[in-house]
Amino acid sequence: MLVLVAVHALAAVIAPALVRTWGRRALYLVAAVPAATLAWALAHTGQVRSGTPVVETFPWVPGLGLEIALRMGTLGWLLVVLVGGVGALVLAYSAHYFSSDDPGLGRFAAVFVAFAGAMLGLVVSDDLLLLYVFWELTTVFSYLLIGYDPAKRASRRAAMQALLVTTLGGLAMLAGFIMLGQHAGTYRWSEIAGNLPDGGYLAVALVLVLLGAMSKSAIFPFNFWLPNAMAAPTPVSAYLHAAAMVKAGVFLVALMGPAVADIAPWRPVLLTTGLVTLFLGAWSALRQVDLKLLLAYGTVSQLGLLMVVLGAGTRDTALAGVTMVLAHALFKATLFLSVGIIDHATGTRDLRELSGLGRRSPALAVVATLAAASMAGLPPLAGFVAKEAAYEAFLHGGVADRVVLAGVVLGSALTVAYTLRFLWGAFAGKPGVPTTETTHPVGWPFLAGPALLAAAGLVVGVSAPVVDRLLAPYADLYPTTGTPYHLALWHGPTLALGLSVAAVAAGVGLFLLVHRGRLRTGAQLPFDGAAAYQRVVNGVDRLAVELTGATQRGSLPFYLGVILLVLVILPGSALLAGSPWSGSFRAWDTPLQAVAAAVVIVAAIAAARALRRLTAMILVGVAGYGTAVLFVLHGAPDLALTQFLVETVTIVMFVLVLRRLPEKFSERPIRSSRRGRIGLGIAVGAVTAGMAYVAASGRQAVPISVDFPDEAVSYGGGKNVVNVTLVDIRAWDTMGEIAVLVVAATGVASLIFRRSRDLDKRSGIPGATTTTASRPRWLTTGATTRRQSVILQVVTRLLFHAIAVFSIYLLFSGHNAPGGGFAAGLVAGLALTVRYLAGGRTELNSAAPVDAGKLLGLGLFVAVGTGVAAIPFGGEFLQSALLDFYLPVVGHLHFVTSVFFDVGVYLIVVGLVLDILRSLGAEMDRQHETERSDVPAEVRDKELV
Repeated sequence: MLVLVAVHALAAVIAPALVRTWGRRALYLVAAVPAATLAWALAHTGQVRSGTPVVETFPWVPGLGLEIALRMGTLGWLLVVLVGGVGALVLAYSAHYFSSDDPGLGRFAAVFVAFAGAMLGLVVSDDLLLLYVFWELTTVFSYLLIGYDPAKRASRRAAMQALLVTTLGGLAMLAGFIMLGQHAGTYRWSEIAGNLPDGGYLAVALVLVLLGAMSKSAIFPFNFWLPNAMAAPTPVSAYLHAAAMVKAGVFLVALMGPAVADIAPWRPVLLTTGLVTLFLGAWSALRQVDLKLLLAYGTVSQLGLLMVVLGAGTRDTALAGVTMVLAHALFKATLFLSVGIIDHATGTRDLRELSGLGRRSPALAVVATLAAASMAGLPPLAGFVAKEAAYEAFLHGGVADRVVLAGVVLGSALTVAYTLRFLWGAFAGKPGVPTTETTHPVGWPFLAGPALLAAAGLVVGVSAPVVDRLLAPYADLYPTTGTPYHLALWHGPTLALGLSVAAVAAGVGLFLLVHRGRLRTGAQLPFDGAAAYQRVVNGVDRLAVELTGATQRGSLPFYLGVILLVLVILPGSALLAGSPWSGSFRAWDTPLQAVAAAVVIVAAIAAARALRRLTAMILVGVAGYGTAVLFVLHGAPDLALTQFLVETVTIVMFVLVLRRLPEKFSERPIRSSRRGRIGLGIAVGAVTAGMAYVAASGRQAVPISVDFPDEAVSYGGGKNVVNVTLVDIRAWDTMGEIAVLVVAATGVASLIFRRSRDLDKRSGIPGATTTTASRPRWLTTGATTRRQSVILQVVTRLLFHAIAVFSIYLLFSGHNAPGGGFAAGLVAGLALTVRYLAGGRTELNSAAPVDAGKLLGLGLFVAVGTGVAAIPFGGEFLQSALLDFYLPVVGHLHFVTSVFFDVGVYLIVVGLVLDILRSLGAEMDRQHETERSDVPAEVRDKELV
């Protein structure tokens, strides 16, 4: 089963390429995947029929006790057959429905087969959390399928509505699953069913689960989203809204029913909401003029009927319910596909414009009529067998069952009425309406899918005893009272048969009354779910607007101030209220620490008071350097080196940005705001220091870091604990951090290089190279202008290579001495920075003629590849290996494979700095020069003086 799900995922990945190569014919190949699912399910028919489920279990997250537990019993087998069989036929049908030049065909094929895989996973999941994962995957894929045409507003709105309604219901269902799983100590339903809680706890959990099932299957009050989803292409409607997605809620009710049917909220909720949905959907179908909408409301009605029958909670109603699930999938998919053919052939679905189509397309009329007869409950079709079983089941119950039976019969009469309206609207000749012309002939390849489904409905009806033997193991999960009912096409002249005849006769009468205008169908409830949904959405939109207007003021200082103020109020209040202070307190270890701290404090306060941006930036840098001195005094040379380098690079980047910003923060007086910032900063510092002190002094357990020095040598092969921790002990953390660096670099480049074609400049921005006879050529490009210092060029030429070599030294010595990939990369980045400052962008491109993006990607590839390389040798991801060997002349060598991980970090940091230099530096220079190109040369020369 897991292999089948994986094959669906693989097919989804390659489907767009197949469609690009073979056009719409590729859909036949994609259809082979769900067809294989059908074949696999049929191959396991004997095992399922004997009552032995197919079970597969794989570890998922062992530490959390999660596993991929799959289980296919009778119910799951039935849904797998429908998901696979109907899915394959719909994909084959789609090869004729869509045109080869449809730009969205590849995406449709991929999402459709992915949805089929998610639905397959849903119906075979035994673990409730895994079921929820597949549940939400079907929600996401259905959103993409319903919104197939993003250019249409109706498609976008319908997709979003379906997504919101089913997702909110799914979240409620997840809460119910968690309640059940936490009580039972497992999330496998096969085990939870025998270990249910009791009382109000169970009632609340079941109500939450029912909210998810009802929202997914469009049960009142969530019945409004499904008709709107008819904005999707007809093949999507035939699959999602007849055989697959909307069956998910029905499947969940059927799955849990044998264990919870007698629990108080289960039966009353399902019977009440199911009957309301049955009536509302059928009544709404009677007034539709769009054939597809008529079927959509009919689907809502039929889903209500399914919930009523399966929610009744007896052995006979369960048998009737699963038979009805099978029959409904066959006839409703057929009818949706038939409507798609009508729309494709005539260009309309409006029954007021269709006339005489039955004579022009008799084969299509026969197929549709066969499916419609099954929907109306006429023999010898599957719909008749299922409805008669439902009538018989409710006949032998109590008073409540008789009331439900009356509702089911009335609903069936309405079903007959809108079935006749469908057939009349689609195929009958209408006085005063010209005969409908077919612009596209209806060929048998196009009609084959609907015809096979309609024929299957006939076969199921005729073979009712065989179907009974296949589906009875599920029904037998319920307690049996009296003689169990068995499916058959003919039980004799029973009361159930009389009710079937009465429902058909009443339905014919209702259709005639509506058709002749003697019964108005415009009456609606004063309140429905659609109105409530719209009010909620409007309210949320309005709240978002008001909240955004109050908080999103476009001021970064305001945003940061709110965040810091909350930090001061909440944790600060907790610190003051709890007073978690220990008796001992030491201000410093050496007076030099107090001096460094004083420098940091003074610089920070001065930065908050500064009026000029450059002054504030320098003072912030002083505070950073003071912090690095504190690291030195604490005996942390690695941290100090990194802090010095980061602070230096940060200052350079700030300078690059400040060139394009005003000199001062503000022209208006800001004395009061400065005082407020200083006060808030002091408060934040005090709270942060207090939290750090409390956290450090409140430790009770021995920290795991005490073992790091020994492990660094024995496992990491290095004496520098900090570096070994980064590349070995905590390599996963470093992996996440370098991934963030790559994303940050990409974001900076995307913001600065404003057009996609400008991203090519990450590999080097070409610029004119000018030489001047009066000046020596100190740098490679000789790009010397009046704005560049010859002294800086001379110093750069002397120091650049030494700095680059020093960075390599730091890279390889970092395992046993201060350094490492991050510090080495920063040093190399500073070398490139000096080269840029001395010679501009042309000199930078000469020093590093590489694409910054490719360098970032290469670094990430090296880092990840180092981790993966350990797996084939039996190690874990990112596990290091110690290599000791002897080389002639060189002698004994001690090598650790984590050095390659450090090389990846080095490349990423260099790529990041290079990307920032090219974006904040070179590209902004180019943009500024472009903006200044219309300024006279004499004016520019005066500005340089």
